[in-house]
Amino acid sequence: MYRLICKDGNAKRGEFHTVHGVIQTPVFMNVGTAAAIKGAVSTMDLQEIGTQVELSNTYHLHVRPGDEIVRKMGGLHKFMVWDKPILTDSGGFQVFSLAGLRKIKEEGVQFHSHIDGRIIFMGPEESMQIQSNLASTIAMAFDECAPYPADREYMQNSVDRTTRWLVRCKAEMERLNSLPDTINRHQLLFGINQGGVYEDIRVEHAKKIAELELPGYALGGLAVGESHEQMYYIIEKVVPYLPQEKPIYLMGVGTPANILEAVERGVDFFDCVYPSRNGRHGHVYTKWGKLNLFNAKYELDDMPIEEGCKCPACRTYSRGYIRHLLKAKEMLGMRLCVLHNLYFYNHLMEEIREAIEENRYASYKKEKLYGFSQGAER
Repeated sequence: MYRLICKDGNAKRGEFHTVHGVIQTPVFMNVGTAAAIKGAVSTMDLQEIGTQVELSNTYHLHVRPGDEIVRKMGGLHKFMVWDKPILTDSGGFQVFSLAGLRKIKEEGVQFHSHIDGRIIFMGPEESMQIQSNLASTIAMAFDECAPYPADREYMQNSVDRTTRWLVRCKAEMERLNSLPDTINRHQLLFGINQGGVYEDIRVEHAKKIAELELPGYALGGLAVGESHEQMYYIIEKVVPYLPQEKPIYLMGVGTPANILEAVERGVDFFDCVYPSRNGRHGHVYTKWGKLNLFNAKYELDDMPIEEGCKCPACRTYSRGYIRHLLKAKEMLGMRLCVLHNLYFYNHLMEEIREAIEENRYASYKKEKLYGFSQGAER
């Protein structure tokens, strides 16, 4: 399932074989919360910009249009016309992000829908059933993403409950995958390591969940308020206790610099809303850092966003034109910025994989971080 091709220090270059194709790792997953990338980006666009994995949100699709509807439409792949791997999160992050609308207990979590206020209950079994209806390639275990900061007692209780939930997730997924009418009977379950910035809780949890021999493992509950230094420290200390012959996924992270640092510490999978969210606000990534295309200095700029970039925006349009679109609130402006940013991230991962293969990752990382630090608008 996961084949380690080579290592350069702790950086891993691998392949993850799934029923929907082979994922070359390290990989950045393009976030399409409601089965679409925000910014009018189609699945045809995703193919063109080199996307390997699309990520959708279990909670949001359960609320709208409803996972039963997606099931009746043949599952997410058929619904959104995407033939490559899809990862669905478990709804666990909404336990964190909808703190004012939920109540946690051993059975699961009771939510008030952010759409219409109706009560929704989701526990490990419900999350697995929803994700099975969605028929994603990879399903994430249902967990609690504890807030930062959280005291030790709260964190330990939360992690212990997350462990119990994971056992229930595994049992339910095995049951669902055995049913003859399940759309994707090869759905894979990734477990999630939690524990905030408490190194000992994290390590102990990693040891426990590793015993379950799941297809992959994730580090959750990071990038929720702690410093980058704290995050890097936790990754460094916890990754060695997760199975090295399985992919390791750092959830919801992050900036290009975050990715470079985490790859060096042994992480394989990444996702983040930054490229699409920033793109929709006219902020675009380049090898010299970010540009804000709303700035007046780009009004007469006939250069592409980044020279040499082969994304659909840079191949055709100028900074000045894209700035005009953004100022005029034309959807095309947002779309071009999002396409560029996703291409930038996908291409960055290609470069990372190549650098690891050629045993030059340390020098590559140093060069890229230097470039980002220069500031594109200097």
